[in-house]
Amino acid sequence: MAFGTQDDSDEVMNEINMTPLVDIMLVLLIIFIVTVPVMKHAVNIDLPRASNQPLDSKPLTVRLAVDSNGSYFWNDLAVDDAQLAQRLLSAAALDPQPELHLRADKNVRYERVAQAMATAQRSGMRKIGFVTEPQSP
Repeated sequence: MAFGTQDDSDEVMNEINMTPLVDIMLVLLIIFIVTVPVMKHAVNIDLPRASNQPLDSKPLTVRLAVDSNGSYFWNDLAVDDAQLAQRLLSAAALDPQPELHLRADKNVRYERVAQAMATAQRSGMRKIGFVTEPQSP
């Protein structure tokens, strides 16, 4: 064995070996032949016809306002604390449940707003939103 000599088997190959490429292409061809009929296979049936109209019932909104004196107004009608609790209970029992939009004067004590929110939560109201006015530039 001579270490400094080269024989013909160590020469660089100048051609691409096509056998693995052909094998891969044949496997892909078989996969496509098998899967295409499965994808297009459908059962033809005659479905019944029915007309329906979308139910677009939006829940009512209840406007609860608290003025600067701490008085409550249910949809612009003055109510006291007991009436407010009663109306909130009856509104929470409705299906779909109305949204409560709470508007409070900026000079009202926070205690009155917190009491209204607590009463609404105890009565089971799930959607409570605060109404504000945008700032003027």
